Amino acid sequence: MGLTKKQLRAGIDHVAGRESGFAKALEVVGYPEPRIRPTGYKTLLRTIVGQQVSVAAAASVWNKLEAELGEEIHAEELLARDFDTLRACGLSRQKQGYARSLCELVTSGALDIDNLPADDEDAIEELTRIKGIGRWSAEIYLLFAEGRADIFPAGDLAVQAGMHQLLGLKERPSEKEARALAGEWSPHRGAAAIFTWHCYNNSAL
Repeated sequence: MGLTKKQLRAGIDHVAGRESGFAKALEVVGYPEPRIRPTGYKTLLRTIVGQQVSVAAAASVWNKLEAELGEEIHAEELLARDFDTLRACGLSRQKQGYARSLCELVTSGALDIDNLPADDEDAIEELTRIKGIGRWSAEIYLLFAEGRADIFPAGDLAVQAGMHQLLGLKERPSEKEARALAGEWSPHRGAAAIFTWHCYNNSAL
């Protein structure tokens, strides 16, 4: 599970104690709700399904996959289906390649999603072995599903824009700059990232 409400608040308080911009924003917008996703293969498959499509379109594809493969959408069942069957569910050729990469790694035992390395960078490296899962997707999984407290998806444009706003920067930081700026917030960078999303385009700020 992701960061609990208690963990999230403690992390934001830690960062707000160091950054006046965070403290001022916290007084206005309050604490965000936890962002929690289930651990496991299905969450990663859902990430692949949802890439570059609307929430509604992703939900439609997912519902068709459940109807075809069963609610559990077992990896073995997906691998047993042919191209046309999965295409009829809404999976493009590219996404079928990504989904099969995930399923093959899971069924072969080459990737044990439930026992990822304790080191965050090692865990990211494991997850990015899956075709279609880049660093950002891996970081989102580790933060929202596993609740790793120090994960910071610095490549996320909303995180960068939130930092621009909260820290009073002259311009939106690059991924490298965002990661460097967030370095001193460790070990609570995950809570800081969630707070930047909470503040992003918030009309109260």
